[in-house]
Amino acid sequence: MRRKDREMDREFGLKVIDKTQYGIVSMIDEDGFPYGLPLSIVRDKNTLYFHSAKEGKKVDIFKDNPKVSIAFIGNVLVPENYTKDELDEIIKDEKKIGLLISKVFTTQFESAIARGNVKLIEDKEEQIKAMEIICKKYTPTKMDYFNAAIEAGLKRTNIYKVEIENLTAKRKKYDENGEEMK
Repeated sequence: MRRKDREMDREFGLKVIDKTQYGIVSMIDEDGFPYGLPLSIVRDKNTLYFHSAKEGKKVDIFKDNPKVSIAFIGNVLVPENYTKDELDEIIKDEKKIGLLISKVFTTQFESAIARGNVKLIEDKEEQIKAMEIICKKYTPTKMDYFNAAIEAGLKRTNIYKVEIENLTAKRKKYDENGEEMK
């Protein structure tokens, strides 16, 4: 990571994964090109789970090359570090113009990138457990209907897991005084 001053610890990265609505799964296709797509992903300890149809481009790629990188983007916000009057003063001073780049025309963000190998889950009990975790995250108010849905849909669904082998996390955030935080 180039910006070590923005690097965050593993626990921070796990929190980003848990609160995001999706992750971008990146892989290399059969022609050697990057292929990325957003998927609804959940985490249980060190394992990421997602599901898909039984066939398709990603299913084929996973068979040939299970290595993936998954990017998760947490909160993104344009900071309001200065009032209009303060910005009008900054623009008058050549020595302060750099503040426009570093503190005005920027974003606060948090992200995590997990790497690992995709594995198709074959065990029915583990498939159901993974789908239950997924459904509890995305459709928690519908869990009364989970058993009927799983009975009807499990046979037409691939369920995958990725053991997190490497996790990096990064953040840019300003405090109440407009100073960048660790």
